[in-house]
Amino acid sequence: MSTITSHRTRPPAQPLTLRTRRLPLLWVLGIAAGALALSAALVYGTGIGGTVLVIVVGLLLYLAGVYVASSAVEGRRQARNRTWSSLIHAAFVLAALPLISLVWTLISKGTERLDYNFFNTSMNNIGPRDAEGGAYHAIVGTLAQVGLAALITVPLGILCAIYVVEYGRGRFAFAIRFFVDVMTGIPSIVAGLFVLAFWVLIVSPHLTASGQPGYSGFAAALALSVLMLPLVVRSTEEMLRLVPAPLREGSYALGVPKWKTILRVVLPTALPGIVTGVMLAIARAAGETAPVLLVAGGTAAINFNPFENNQSSLALFVYQQAGDASKYSPARAWTAALTLVALVLILTIAAKLLARRNRLSR
Repeated sequence: MSTITSHRTRPPAQPLTLRTRRLPLLWVLGIAAGALALSAALVYGTGIGGTVLVIVVGLLLYLAGVYVASSAVEGRRQARNRTWSSLIHAAFVLAALPLISLVWTLISKGTERLDYNFFNTSMNNIGPRDAEGGAYHAIVGTLAQVGLAALITVPLGILCAIYVVEYGRGRFAFAIRFFVDVMTGIPSIVAGLFVLAFWVLIVSPHLTASGQPGYSGFAAALALSVLMLPLVVRSTEEMLRLVPAPLREGSYALGVPKWKTILRVVLPTALPGIVTGVMLAIARAAGETAPVLLVAGGTAAINFNPFENNQSSLALFVYQQAGDASKYSPARAWTAALTLVALVLILTIAAKLLARRNRLSR
């Protein structure tokens, strides 16, 4: 009886707490400032490097200091966690710095010629001492060439990916995947040489009255299609493989044919990823210079017809203006580069907004 009474009157145990000692934020900021100051003193004092080396050495000193301080305050386990977290954040910052620097450079230098004249005139009859002249002809050429390349590549690439994922079996499907992987690494100059040798020198003379090889924007679109096709096929293939199998099985269980299941269930589900892959391919095609230079020739005049005569593009315009001796050319090149980036960004945003109109997400 006494044992039971003493057991009941025993004081309750203290509740467990998960609170641990934490390294104050001021300590972390102080370690960062001290590491940067010590790194600057070491690098600049010895004269072995510049700002980049100061940042790298300061990062290493910061990681070492954080680990030592965290081990003394929080324990070795939390110190390892904090060190690796700091390393991941530092890697993100280092990866984002080139992008931030690129955007800042484009905006700061590309706004000098961002005026009406630049978008409404071409370089026809513009001399090296003329401050005027714009990229209207290059914008027209880029839109025509990339548009034709997309019309050729997107349906062909999507249909090829559908065959590989939904129907392809055996050696033929394996051969398609193999050659698509090989085409992914083809340099742009090789695609331009292929179209030059096949279309411009062999096919185009039979399509013209003069019988001479014809450079054109359509030939550039063919070269860009060679570069875009493997990207579209691979990205679409991966997105189709991510569609859950129960969606297909449920459609088949309801008696829906396979072709209609692919059209009404599989493709709408994978549409956002497919659009992303297509826009990546378009962005690569819009920035290519070598194929356009080889098979379109480039021109300073405006040419709305991509099937006849030479045609320019924004990437080719940037290349030509960057190598021009005129003092007004660098400003045109930077503005054209900013225009090209803005054009790709606008197309990507528009495609993303259209991809959100997915029937299965309603």
